[in-house]
Amino acid sequence: MKTPELDDSETVVARQRETRGGGTFEFGEGEKGDALIIAVRCQGKGEIEVSVKPVNVGFPLECVDSEAGTSTSTYNQVSVAGVEKKGTVSVQAPSSVRWSMTIGRGEPEQAEAPEPSGETE
Repeated sequence: MKTPELDDSETVVARQRETRGGGTFEFGEGEKGDALIIAVRCQGKGEIEVSVKPVNVGFPLECVDSEAGTSTSTYNQVSVAGVEKKGTVSVQAPSSVRWSMTIGRGEPEQAEAPEPSGETE
């Protein structure tokens, strides 16, 4: 299983190759104002839990067991105070699940403005 790819505008700061079960690894410091990008790919039946320190962000990912060799991927961008600091990513996963991860830095995505509804009051 390959590690997830990032966009050309994003900088890779850490990669974790295919791992079975849980694990923890470090990532380096970034520039103030950059977002932290966490891209995870997993395969096998079960759920993994990803935790990012020191910003105390976490998310689950439901992984699938497929004969076709497909994997589940998620791409999360975190733009909270402290994401420019170095930190660690921890994954809790059953031994039946294989996962890989890419950590990056990049420009935060801008929130989209709501679409006008066309209704008048």
